[in-house]
Amino acid sequence: MSDLYPYAARFGVNRSFPEHGRPRHEVLDELRAIAKEEDAFWETGMCSGTIYCGDHEHYGFLNEAFGLFAHMNALQRDMCPSQTRFEGEIIAMALDLLNGGAIADGEPAGLVTGGGTSSICHAVLAYRDHARAVRGVTRPNLIKPETAHPAFDKACHLFGVEVRRAPVDPETTLVRLDSVADNIDAETVAIVGSACNYGYGTVDPIAELGALASERGIGLHVDGCLGGFILPFGQELGYDIPLFDFRVPGVTSISADTHKYGYAFKGTSTLLFRDKALRNAQYFFQTDWSGGKYCSPGMDGSRSGGLLAATWASMVALGRDGYRAYARSIFETSATMQDAVRSHPELRILGRPSFLFSFTSDTFDVYHVNDFMRTRGWRFNGQQYPNALHMAVTRPQTQAGVTDAFATDLADAVSYAQEQHAAGASPSSAAIYGGFPGGPTEEAGEFIRAAMAELMDGMQSVPAP
Repeated sequence: MSDLYPYAARFGVNRSFPEHGRPRHEVLDELRAIAKEEDAFWETGMCSGTIYCGDHEHYGFLNEAFGLFAHMNALQRDMCPSQTRFEGEIIAMALDLLNGGAIADGEPAGLVTGGGTSSICHAVLAYRDHARAVRGVTRPNLIKPETAHPAFDKACHLFGVEVRRAPVDPETTLVRLDSVADNIDAETVAIVGSACNYGYGTVDPIAELGALASERGIGLHVDGCLGGFILPFGQELGYDIPLFDFRVPGVTSISADTHKYGYAFKGTSTLLFRDKALRNAQYFFQTDWSGGKYCSPGMDGSRSGGLLAATWASMVALGRDGYRAYARSIFETSATMQDAVRSHPELRILGRPSFLFSFTSDTFDVYHVNDFMRTRGWRFNGQQYPNALHMAVTRPQTQAGVTDAFATDLADAVSYAQEQHAAGASPSSAAIYGGFPGGPTEEAGEFIRAAMAELMDGMQSVPAP
């Protein structure tokens, strides 16, 4: 049986709509068994990113908050005024965290979206439509560092915006400012900086990008989807993290995911604007529909009120001191793990990372390390150009014994990698994470397209009888 269907033999398969329902206790028992098995993996602390909180007591609290409002529709505020409170206060707290109070040249505002990609898509849409209305831009383009998240490319693809990728310095992993400047023209709607980027955990030169954006009269979106709810606390703790929020002149919007280091449930993010005029630009409305006048502040229509309630509950229950305490343990754990990497001259950390770090090797293919670490239960995220592995440190890594296990297993992995390299062996995980040697090609694109189709068919199918 395929790894996609580990439960088929025990629990059966629904190949058609069941004629008769099952007892609720039986359904719940089945779900509990599956959840317990899947939780067991990340509970070890050996999984990069993915699970940001890892606290079952906190999850239980959020489940209760979610359950109270799960059946409510956040779209219908006349029936559910609670959703206005939750959403408004989430935005207010996020603006406070990212220094919206420092804004003197605008009226700050925001949206709660369905995740980081959704926040980025809404931002690109807002910049496109605002530039069209204010500057008459008809062939919009957006400039992003090569390291910025592919969600920007996706948003540009969806909304007809040309994406221009600026290269990064291979040593610092930060975007080259001269390349960004050279790419700006009269049709540029915004530039992008990451705080921090997904690949390396490094923060782009936001102050310099802000000055450039102000000089050219364009927007600057800071992608803080990953770092927005932890980097501010790192700054408070004294870590060397450059300014990236609304204290920087020229920053016109920031995305920050509540469902990552905000410790809320998956499916929420915040998109914050220096001025509400930019937010208002991406509204959709239709006044001549037979069903009535329709307007939507975002791309989503109906949303479960449970997500807003649970996100609000997470933020107010933890408060600044709770988030700060978690950030302290995460930064300390990351520093310990980075020291373990640096203890091996064969490995090299890329750039100056924050809580997330990435490492490569100039001695051997680092995917040999990945191959070995997988046998010890570790799950890293892989990169290419150069091949590298990254660890996004979250709360599960802060539990006792994880950093010691990492140091021990990494030492064994380096020895294994040296042996494999000497033998001329190729790492087995390179084809999955390493991409195609020599850069992207049309052949690579067609391969990925076919692989995605096969993957989706597999993930959306049921096993054969």
